[in-house]
Amino acid sequence: MRSIEIPQPDERDWRYRAFEILPGALTWTILFLPAGLSLINQKLAAYFIVAFLLLWFVRVIGLNIRALQGWRLKEEHQKLDWEKLNQDLENPDIKPNRTLAWHIKNLARVSQYIPASQRIAPSQIYHAVFIAFYNESRGVVEPTVQSVINSNYDLKKLILILAYEQRGGPEVETTAKDLVEKYGHYFYHAEAVMHPWPIVGEIIGKGGNVTYAARWLKSYLEKEKIDSKNVLVTTLDSDNRPHKQYFAVLTYTYCSTEQPKHASYQPITMYTNNIWDAPAPMRVIATGNSLWNTVLSLRQHLLRNFSAHSQSMEALIDTDFWSVRTIVEDGHQFWRTWFRYDGHHEVFPIYVPIYQDVVFTDKYTKTLKMQFIQVRRWAWGASDVAYVANQGFFKKNHIPKYKVWAKFLRLLETHVSWATAPLILLLAALVPFFINPNSYIANQLPQLASRLQTLAMTGILVTLFLSFRSLPPKPARYKRRRTFWMIFQWAYLVPTTIIYGAFAAIYSQTRLMLGWYLGFVVTEKAVRKD
Repeated sequence: MRSIEIPQPDERDWRYRAFEILPGALTWTILFLPAGLSLINQKLAAYFIVAFLLLWFVRVIGLNIRALQGWRLKEEHQKLDWEKLNQDLENPDIKPNRTLAWHIKNLARVSQYIPASQRIAPSQIYHAVFIAFYNESRGVVEPTVQSVINSNYDLKKLILILAYEQRGGPEVETTAKDLVEKYGHYFYHAEAVMHPWPIVGEIIGKGGNVTYAARWLKSYLEKEKIDSKNVLVTTLDSDNRPHKQYFAVLTYTYCSTEQPKHASYQPITMYTNNIWDAPAPMRVIATGNSLWNTVLSLRQHLLRNFSAHSQSMEALIDTDFWSVRTIVEDGHQFWRTWFRYDGHHEVFPIYVPIYQDVVFTDKYTKTLKMQFIQVRRWAWGASDVAYVANQGFFKKNHIPKYKVWAKFLRLLETHVSWATAPLILLLAALVPFFINPNSYIANQLPQLASRLQTLAMTGILVTLFLSFRSLPPKPARYKRRRTFWMIFQWAYLVPTTIIYGAFAAIYSQTRLMLGWYLGFVVTEKAVRKD
């Protein structure tokens, strides 16, 4: 079986390094393109800028439509009686007395295309829930455990694993063991699994922690004689709180998937846990990220594992679990599985949320810094460009090359757009004017850009509407004026998009270009109490 692991830095040949350089090289080229074209040919520069603006104007319209559609689906799925829907899947050959058209179609598809001997019934499913943490306080981790307990699901079919780091110190170990002792009786089984440190060949990150815990789980399942194909593994960070319907929806989706071994399952990540407490810039970023994740749930061709996600234990065993050599093990797991199964793998959306914390620490300036550190870690997903090229183009596989090229180019475009689009949209139209202020074209470009930007900004109304609908109840410690600040905070939209969008991506891609590989920094979390 061929290796699907990321090569160590000293094992990367010139071809691998060339593709590590590629995202950053394209980003810097595009950023300098308006100035370069303006010096060479004013019309060519104008065509490039106008085409870029129009492309993103159309994209913004599409994103707003998708955001509304995704919100509607999320609201609908949260209200459904998933226990009864799962009961129907126990025997899909019997037509149920329900009016949900998509549910009827799912039952018919399962009945027609999945042989009875290969079907997995909801009653056969076990869930293994990993809560991974390093040095977070009990005040952060315990509410996550409690949110799992509050699920509308049979907890005796859940295995809880508190995956903690030895390097976190004795206090973390005490927290993990105390929580298992306090809450373990609710579950089929609960265990505190310590990830030892150091381990040769691993980098500091979540991947090594959850992989070590998954190897413990593999041994446990063998001892309990539980089939790995009947076990769904969900990884949570210390502040991830699944919606009460999450495990029921996940069970339904898994059991209605024709080839569940070749699938991952991605909920909608919503950053709302502590949104009333966080500073205004962080609230803007969090709301934007929540809406983007909602949009992605409707764009399955772009959907990747992110943060909290689920996959069958059978598939995880086939991929030797997560990578221990990257700080973005979540998104990388998609590519790892995609190449293990020769392109026969996809991510299915789960239209219920897992709630996470907005970045928030005990100091304002530290919070601003930690937010940048978090986003630059997400942007390190650009490192997968070289991995996909290496596995897809330079290693033997049975994936049609057009599929590899399609995935590769989409991945590359996503990261280059992340770094370039905010700056080009905001500033590119001004560049020809500053270089050739007497040119008619150069004078008209800023006006055209301003009109398009004004039209595109009307989409902020959709964002405002959805952001208010997604807010949790206002804590009693805040007065009514706090709600008004939730409107005025959108004055931070442009600077946060530039600093925590484009600059963070440029930072990561430039470090990747230079071979200055990024290490894992845990996002600090603070809890505000009344």
